[in-house]
Amino acid sequence: MQSQQKYPQKLSLEFFPPRTEQGTEKLKTVIEGLGALQPEYMSVTYGAGGTTQEKTVETVRYIQEQTPFDAAPHLTCIGATQESVRELLEAYEKMGVKRIVALRGDLPSGMMDPGEFKYASDLIAFIRAEKGDTFHLEVAAYPETHPQARNCDIGIKWFKHKVEQGADSAITQYFYNVDSYLYFIDNCERNGIDLPIVPGVMPITNYENLIRFSEGCGAEVPRWLKCRLESFEDDKESLMAFGQDVVTELSQRLLDAGAPGIHFYSMNQIEPTLSIAQSLTLKG
Repeated sequence: MQSQQKYPQKLSLEFFPPRTEQGTEKLKTVIEGLGALQPEYMSVTYGAGGTTQEKTVETVRYIQEQTPFDAAPHLTCIGATQESVRELLEAYEKMGVKRIVALRGDLPSGMMDPGEFKYASDLIAFIRAEKGDTFHLEVAAYPETHPQARNCDIGIKWFKHKVEQGADSAITQYFYNVDSYLYFIDNCERNGIDLPIVPGVMPITNYENLIRFSEGCGAEVPRWLKCRLESFEDDKESLMAFGQDVVTELSQRLLDAGAPGIHFYSMNQIEPTLSIAQSLTLKG
């Protein structure tokens, strides 16, 4: 963990762009509420094939221009063209955006051709060629191995290639096993990868949603955790209290081990992210 312990510990947040006017107003309230955490930045997701592009841009503009916080738009390359990416980069630069989360994205159902970019590494290289060091580039990391990688060694090879194309730092997929992160960092160090790798954390608020999300992205929910969550059945209040305890302990153990902060997948809710984050002790 020596590669991570040299960085100051900071918090960051992730939101998804709302699809309705009511959702937009709710998100503004959420941003204001979670603003108490003074996050390093607030990232905004981008749908497969750019399906939420307009709403993503609107949300990024609101954060960047109407709040004191820095916005970090997700930019996925599947289905994109060099010209469409170039236009987005220009728009974000004019807004004053300094950070972009560069991702491959999922291939939408029915789409056979990924377009001009096949991998996130292609997108990173393109952004660097177009904009130099204008943007701080975040990339995705997978402590439990990328769901499409045959093994850990191949996953690390892909990750290293992304870093070599110009990544500045990384955010991990969420996980509930601290050892998976510690092993991943050790593996990165053995392979000469040295950049901040911030663990992503998903608060637990709903058992069915958690299982569905996890199956879709390849994140493992440990059997013991599944059993405990299932035992609450319809007692949502107890489930959320237990989930908050689990994620708070997970986050603090990561920070104590030397992780350079926590990235919260907020799901556009103030709680439980606020309560978890306020319970943590960070090193400067």
